[in-house]
Amino acid sequence: MSFPANYLIEAQTDKLKRDGDLTRITALQAAAAQISEVGFHKTTISNVAARAGISQSGLLHHFPSKSALLAAVLDQREQDDSDFLFGEGVTPMGWAAFDSLVALTARNATRPEWVRLFVLVAAEGTAPSHPAHDWVTRHYRSMRSWLTDAIRDGVANGEISEAAPIDALAAGTIALLDGLQQQWVLDPQSVPLVQTVRVHVEGLKRLWTPGS
Repeated sequence: MSFPANYLIEAQTDKLKRDGDLTRITALQAAAAQISEVGFHKTTISNVAARAGISQSGLLHHFPSKSALLAAVLDQREQDDSDFLFGEGVTPMGWAAFDSLVALTARNATRPEWVRLFVLVAAEGTAPSHPAHDWVTRHYRSMRSWLTDAIRDGVANGEISEAAPIDALAAGTIALLDGLQQQWVLDPQSVPLVQTVRVHVEGLKRLWTPGS
């Protein structure tokens, strides 16, 4: 049996794309694991390539520098979280936004390497010279904006009390999430990660739901 030349070319192109996508995914997983263990500065292209089972040149074909690799890892983490929170095309607002954070925490508890990655990079990225600085800044700005809007929406529809300190609730919730994750990374057996976030959200509802 013979196939048209254009079919063979398309088949070869598809295979190369699949192989390239697989290599890229494998490299991102290896980089995430490496960075979560030693941080960005101690991570090397050679270590990530060895961990991924590919050549350094193959890794650099997809990610031309260590900073580009870090950016891709962070973008992947952000996309994963975004798909989980907003994948249905609806942004959770009001108390639903806080409930979604409990669900996200439960999901992340099954992916400790991603939690370690965020804890390390968020700490390192506070330095303006760090390649993740802009990403960390955008991350916190975006989180505050979403939770602030969610609370305002809840106030507008009567779900949340008008007396609620909007900015403090948003900032305080983010601080609790990140501080708790750091404790959990250090001692996961002693820190009830999901339960603590759930208790926090339930406490906010008792305090700031009209009529509670």
